[in-house]
Amino acid sequence: MIPSIAPVATLDAQAVLGLLAHRYPLLLVDRIDVMARGQRVIGHRRVTGGEWATGGPAGAGATGWEPGLPGLLAVEALAQTSAALLMDVIDAPEGVIGYFAGFERVRLRGRARVGETLALEVTLRAFKRGVAKLRGEARVEGRVVARADFTTVVRPR
Repeated sequence: MIPSIAPVATLDAQAVLGLLAHRYPLLLVDRIDVMARGQRVIGHRRVTGGEWATGGPAGAGATGWEPGLPGLLAVEALAQTSAALLMDVIDAPEGVIGYFAGFERVRLRGRARVGETLALEVTLRAFKRGVAKLRGEARVEGRVVARADFTTVVRPR
């Protein structure tokens, strides 16, 4: 369960757009709360019914009979959320870019339904020589939707 502690900083939608190269419809994070700089962040994603990923008008039926955000896209949202965490670890974040090197121990437990808010918690396990080992868990009201360990490589642009 995510403890209710006030965030150190909050990145709103505009700040998230400045952090990631992703844009609609591939941007899967609405807001990011920095809980402990360089250690833990929590992203938030409100699931709506009008998106391609939820089986909305642009992709009706793409995710099955029940509209919602599938667990695999929740894992992508975790990866996007990790960008805020890595910016606090890197000395000069303006001159670098992160590449996802792989996912491990991925567990998909369901989907976030339309109208629900996905909480995307990411913690840094290790960072050495530009390689970050991270762990993420996506939840909806305490119910785990997806979890994964993943690796990101940070290199100069």
